[in-house]
Amino acid sequence: MLQRRHRADTGPLSAGLHKRQWICPWSFYGKGGYDKIKPMKRVIILYLLLLFTTSLLTGENPEAAKNNIALEPPNIILSPGPEYGGETRNFQGIPGIERSRGGRLWAAWYGGGDTEGPENYVMLVTSNDDGKTWSDLKLVIDEPGPVRAFDPCLWIDPTGKLWLFWAQASCLWDGRGGVWAVTTDQPDEENPTWSSPRRLAHGVMMNKPTVLKDGTWLLPAASWIIAPKKCVPAFEFDLGELIGSNVVASTDQGNNWELLGQARIPEVACDEHMIVERKDGSLWMLARTEYGIGESISLDKGKTWSPGKPSWLRHIKKARFCIRRLASGNLIFINHNSPDGKTRSHLTAFISRDDGRTWEGELLIDARKGVSYPDITQSENGDIYCIYDYSRQDKMEILMAVFNEEDIMNGSDKPEFRARVLVNKATGKRTGK
Repeated sequence: MLQRRHRADTGPLSAGLHKRQWICPWSFYGKGGYDKIKPMKRVIILYLLLLFTTSLLTGENPEAAKNNIALEPPNIILSPGPEYGGETRNFQGIPGIERSRGGRLWAAWYGGGDTEGPENYVMLVTSNDDGKTWSDLKLVIDEPGPVRAFDPCLWIDPTGKLWLFWAQASCLWDGRGGVWAVTTDQPDEENPTWSSPRRLAHGVMMNKPTVLKDGTWLLPAASWIIAPKKCVPAFEFDLGELIGSNVVASTDQGNNWELLGQARIPEVACDEHMIVERKDGSLWMLARTEYGIGESISLDKGKTWSPGKPSWLRHIKKARFCIRRLASGNLIFINHNSPDGKTRSHLTAFISRDDGRTWEGELLIDARKGVSYPDITQSENGDIYCIYDYSRQDKMEILMAVFNEEDIMNGSDKPEFRARVLVNKATGKRTGK
């Protein structure tokens, strides 16, 4: 299988244009026009022409074709070839991690291209020796055309099923997005059988769902407030009142999902919201914002939410953090505890025994500049596996740390934990285009 940029540039459309002697769109740029157009724009122009040509030949409404471009099920590649090798990637990051009941670890992230854009695809690897060694890519999600797969999330549900969620959108951001998922009932197997991909909701979801005491599953799917970005008008959408930190619910173990409620938090920056059910039954939503972390509260299990406001939790602006309930009942919070309050550095873990009112301990996971996007899972013996990325366009490393609550409480007095475990490293060179 060829890489997406090659598929777009060498498909039957090029020959068709030549045979019909149509005016080439980049001819308007003058001599050498093709080379003057950025690669992403070439892909978009070609794909638009393909949609138009298809509509002429099949009678399909071009508007319908537009609406369906990012709604098509993506390619699920179970035996990725060398075209997805680490040496071909010039950018990668934004990981997620999960652990099966049998102890197999799974890690997912996305990359492809020089940065965030339509060449992005999602990758999945596994480890059966507690993360000492990791497999080559076991699965790749790659949608052809100017559609990106990004922001993956891994989750083991209460039945033991493994979910791989990801977002799908045209161009860089089309104003609509979409939360997709595949599942497997064999998370302990190295090469499990996966379900067909299905679209669950509008938006982007990159943090694990929350299971309430009554058995309801809540999925934090954000419809970003940002306008379509680096997109062409044909692929742009405006979701209107659906824009916000949305909560999508399932009461039948994930078979069906419906929009339940929405929080409006001031100055959200891609939301990336997370939900914690507190011991009094209230729900606490935290979201990434322009000023750090914003929060909202629900007293009716997610149907309505209080007006959003800044949280007192310390964190840098416009960066992902992580908060989750541990098996002990305590909460874990991982943030950028950087001295200047601005830099994506000093990933640090804290523990709360009182539902987030106070925080204890201070375990420094990685102090380097360029570490970001922590996600965690926990084993039955209490070990906490934290995955994160480092230097997405230079070192391009996906790393893991393993520690427990005692390590966090002891903090710098006992820094004895597995640190900077390499999960994956890309080695491609940026083109500069």
